[in-house]
Amino acid sequence: MASALLKAFPTAAEIDGQTPAGRDRTIDVIRIVALLGVVAGHTVMATSIIADGVFHWDNLLTTSVVFQALTWVFQIMPLFFFAGVAASVESYRGNWGGWLLKRCSRLYRPVFSYLAFWAVALIVLRHVLPVHVYEPVAGISIQLLWFLGAYVLVLAAVPLLARITSVPRLMVAMGGTYLLIAAVDHLRIGGDVPAIVAYVNLVAWLIPGMLGVAYRRGLLSPRQGVVLGAAALAVNLALLWMGPYELSLVGIESQQLKNMSPPSLLMAGHAIMLCAFAIGCAPAISRWARRPRVWRLAVIGNTGAMTLYLWHMPVLLGVHLVFDGLGLPRYPGQPHFLVLSVVQLAVVLALVAAAFLVLRPLENTPLPLWDGGVVVRPGPRSVLVGTLLCVAGAATLASVAWGLKDQGVYCVSVMLVALVAARVIARPTVRTAV
Repeated sequence: MASALLKAFPTAAEIDGQTPAGRDRTIDVIRIVALLGVVAGHTVMATSIIADGVFHWDNLLTTSVVFQALTWVFQIMPLFFFAGVAASVESYRGNWGGWLLKRCSRLYRPVFSYLAFWAVALIVLRHVLPVHVYEPVAGISIQLLWFLGAYVLVLAAVPLLARITSVPRLMVAMGGTYLLIAAVDHLRIGGDVPAIVAYVNLVAWLIPGMLGVAYRRGLLSPRQGVVLGAAALAVNLALLWMGPYELSLVGIESQQLKNMSPPSLLMAGHAIMLCAFAIGCAPAISRWARRPRVWRLAVIGNTGAMTLYLWHMPVLLGVHLVFDGLGLPRYPGQPHFLVLSVVQLAVVLALVAAAFLVLRPLENTPLPLWDGGVVVRPGPRSVLVGTLLCVAGAATLASVAWGLKDQGVYCVSVMLVALVAARVIARPTVRTAV
């Protein structure tokens, strides 16, 4: 299957020959390895069962302390923010709205087809599935869009992140953000503040961006990266031992103080650790990325990164529903758990590979009425477009609390309206012939 899939793409020699000599291959490799880790992690960890007409979507973290401990290795979402900012910070030239629109055009392009799929699928499933199976599916449908919303907001902050031009500025930015998160966590633990205050901690996702700038500008050497990563790990271990923080860095229902949504101080420390170690490993990753076959896989994967990220979830969810419907649930305590795990993993990987091959063009082909918007210079139009894209990102992030039901539908509507408005305002300038 893998060899057949790869035949549809340029050879390793062709891709290597087309790669600019100055391209930082490390960032591309980090991004695709992290993405494949997310896909594999979701596939391995997800469990489900339909019991008494109710669909229970769960994961193995709730049953094993060992798996919870492994999230300290496999919770790699900060690397996406790190790589994204590192890859784009030097391209910012002051036109905030125009710069952000260029990136959002690519990011949201496959989202429109993804939402269209779920709109049709949920209309059909509403008449096919029992209500307590349908509602969890609708809630899960756009869960992964949280990353897109947070990522857009981090990109919107690049003008601020770009001001990090020295180690003292880096330390002040990271230290101030870390202390803010600590203060918010203190309020969260006290429980005397509105729940919405906790979401101030979304600033934690700026920390990987800060380290992405530091990597891009060579502010930290690999050795310094290792030292910083080790220090962050030590602090996190101390917080876990002394504080109210819980082990899993992926959210589970039993957590009293969640580490992931919204991020906690433990997650902020994990982001520092992970990104600092990435800087420390950058020379080794760069050497590995010079291998033609490795680079070929990295390039192919990155040209369909959003396709992989978005579409692996409906594939995974569909496979679980089919197996559950056949009376073969993959759920702890059920018969043949290990055998079903292997079979489901193989089926999901095959279907995700097929979806990547078929749907990748949606990510790389300009979308009529969406692509083509430009903001040619800084000014009020640029600010308005950038602000609308921030609204779209915030609405995208908020929508995942409900999925495509209840208030989630309103959040998605706000997202779409904001995106359309930004695109209309950024219409390309057409010069008429004289």
